[in-house]
Amino acid sequence: MAQPSGATGEGRKVGPKGTPLTPEERKVIFASSLGTIFEWYDFYLYGTLAPIIAKQFFVGDPSTTFIFALLAFAAGFIVRPFGALVFGRLGDMIGRKYTFLITILIMGGSTFVVGLLPGYAQIGIAAPVILVTLRILQGLALGGEYGGAATYVAEHAPEGKRGAFTAWIQTTATLGFFLSLMVILGTRQAIGEDQFSSWGWRVPFLVSVLLLAVSVWIRLSMNESPAFAKMKARGKTSKAPLSEAFGQWKNLKIVILALLGLTAGQAVVWYTGQFYALFFMTQTLKVDMATANIMIAIALLLATPFFIFFGGLSDRIGRKYIILGGCLIAALTYFPIFGGLTHFANPALETALKSSPVVVVADPASCHFQFNLTGQKKFPSSCDIATQMLSASSVNYTKEDAPAGSIAKIRIGARELESFDAVMTPDELSFDPASKKLEAGFQKETAAAIKAAGYPAKADPEQINKPMVILLLFVLVLYVTMVYGPVAAMLVEMFPTRIRYTSMSLPYHIGNGWFGGLLPTTAFALVAFKGDIYYGLWYPIIVALVTVVIGTLFVAETKDNDIYATD
Repeated sequence: MAQPSGATGEGRKVGPKGTPLTPEERKVIFASSLGTIFEWYDFYLYGTLAPIIAKQFFVGDPSTTFIFALLAFAAGFIVRPFGALVFGRLGDMIGRKYTFLITILIMGGSTFVVGLLPGYAQIGIAAPVILVTLRILQGLALGGEYGGAATYVAEHAPEGKRGAFTAWIQTTATLGFFLSLMVILGTRQAIGEDQFSSWGWRVPFLVSVLLLAVSVWIRLSMNESPAFAKMKARGKTSKAPLSEAFGQWKNLKIVILALLGLTAGQAVVWYTGQFYALFFMTQTLKVDMATANIMIAIALLLATPFFIFFGGLSDRIGRKYIILGGCLIAALTYFPIFGGLTHFANPALETALKSSPVVVVADPASCHFQFNLTGQKKFPSSCDIATQMLSASSVNYTKEDAPAGSIAKIRIGARELESFDAVMTPDELSFDPASKKLEAGFQKETAAAIKAAGYPAKADPEQINKPMVILLLFVLVLYVTMVYGPVAAMLVEMFPTRIRYTSMSLPYHIGNGWFGGLLPTTAFALVAFKGDIYYGLWYPIIVALVTVVIGTLFVAETKDNDIYATD
């Protein structure tokens, strides 16, 4: 680990306060940030357009659909740490510049090809095979891009300004998300929903080639980072970054602390403030997609400058307690903020939750924790069918034990609806035809009953208090800026130059790819298990609090570390 140093030695000198950026520094920040915005833009297109992409490519028998849906998910999140290992190793051996030039070419090329790729109806099984391959390439490239960009910018930054410089990189995920929402929304409005679902969804993927061209052109003109160039000139580059970073306890210990005491909490706050907030608005509160996207986009736009603010603030007071403070404040306020979103976005739902209690009467042995990675797994017990339907309809419920072996019932006021035990198809991937018919009938009956009890099918646009919803979404994104703004500088400062790219990339992508990426799925499983639309918030709250404890006790402040140390 790079140790604190009173002087920078052969590193960058401390510039006077308020010194304007040099042209080279502006170029480094702009090129790195632009490329990373583009990478995140590409990545989010898949998530936002997932329902349309599924219809275009995942067609066929249930077995095939399930397998490729699982692979597509894995490529999006679980593959990212492997990209961190592959490209982190290259970055520590051959240099930062060329490695993250490779990542942007891979990511941009795979995204552009998706826009041209024929669907299942045209080329059959080859369509999902090629799509999943491209998705894997994209996940691997993103795993290498962030570490390269953050390391490159930090190693160009003057002492005392690393937080401010790398904070520009931290805006890129939010700006990429914002850009993807705006391009999708603009295309939808320009050509209409029917045309967008048919062919217009390809436009955002094809447009990305313009961003790719600009990013590559700029990156080709950039120089290698001074820290890596100095280390290479001295012949001190690592010949085995992976074994050095993870095979030596002194370095592996820091990687583990970086994950559990820093990036895990940062990741769940990031995903809660942006992805889960959007999921909660559209899936739980039933706000229409266009309105929810616009309100999220406004909140993102208003909050984005605070990435720079907290990055710069960390140069003065330290990184650690800004990040951990953001985790702590978020954990303490998530329940009232999400309760406020319900109050201001769908007051009819709030009223129904209070005035029309619902009870699921079931054998406890038939109720399971419905963790569903792909959204396609079916749970055939009568209790699971009942609780899944209620959770999907944003209905809170309590459970009442029933005799062993009995069929679950839903009690809404004085009315009781009997569920059913489904029969699975031989491949165990879906319900058989008779069960599907029972499911449709039960779903219709349940929907009518909860509607009669006052539960709205969707949020009334006239009842949405948009300024207050945007304010609450802004606060959620403000937490994101606290935990995310300083984290790149801190990760860079935790590791020596020779293994920095490799070491910092892995905890970042395990934290964000796994702890953060699994948040929506885990949260919904918790909601269905407990029967409370807010219960899923316990996942980010617990992870954030664990990070606060571990980070406070075991992670050292890094802002004064000498990042030019090679040992």
